[in-house]
Amino acid sequence: MSDAMPFSPTSDDSGIRGHDGDEPNEKDVWPVYSGKSFDIWRPDTGDYYDSANASSVVAHLQEKRRRQHRVLSSAFAEMGAETMNLPSTLPCLHPRIAFRDVTNPTNTRTLIAALVPRHRVVTHKAPYLLRIRGEALDEAFVLGVLSSMVFDWQSRRTVELNMTFEQIGLLTIPDPGAGHPVRDRSAAIAARLAACDDRFTDWASEVGVPVGSANDEAVKQDLICELDACVAHLYGLDEADLAVIYETFSETVDYSDRHAAVLAHLRRITG
Repeated sequence: MSDAMPFSPTSDDSGIRGHDGDEPNEKDVWPVYSGKSFDIWRPDTGDYYDSANASSVVAHLQEKRRRQHRVLSSAFAEMGAETMNLPSTLPCLHPRIAFRDVTNPTNTRTLIAALVPRHRVVTHKAPYLLRIRGEALDEAFVLGVLSSMVFDWQSRRTVELNMTFEQIGLLTIPDPGAGHPVRDRSAAIAARLAACDDRFTDWASEVGVPVGSANDEAVKQDLICELDACVAHLYGLDEADLAVIYETFSETVDYSDRHAAVLAHLRRITG
């Protein structure tokens, strides 16, 4: 899904790509995200498509959601009427998972997803996943799987130019269910990596992790490798499978160091 709407610039600084002045007041003006506005474990690159008036966006998206609620093919059709009628439940008012819909065979990663902050508008180039059921812990788990190299190896087998919802629907996510220790660990790692600053305080609290706990680069990289190992374990992969993933992932990038780190974590997980 996207928040696509006919945006009207709010000021001469509405195209805030490369904006060198003061940041716009978030209460009045929200950045409009394209795919370049985020990266893996980087929720805000500062490269925005445009900006939009916050109150106009909320009014537009609430009306759009009400209309789509009546369309059976819409994801919003699955939402309860009480939720639908509360503007405070609009996805743009909460952190959510967005992904880039454009890729190519030479990219170092095929699927690029991130938990983007609240008060962001996303275009069709940055569609998002709508959480209809479940909790923030489940959302963190999905984000962790999508952001792993193990999942992305699967993506690279079939996706060349566009990462569509149809393409994502063809990919598998291993889910042993709530309460599984490796699933819960995957979610906790992903939440720590995603909740990099105070914009994610409420979301991180719901998951049960501190904000900014993975900002140290060494800690961050170790958690990323542990996450790969957790996801590999949930897929039922062994050491030979892991070797195939990292040895064939790219023709130009050497992932041997990451492979070794992930392997060490996998051996610890499997005992």
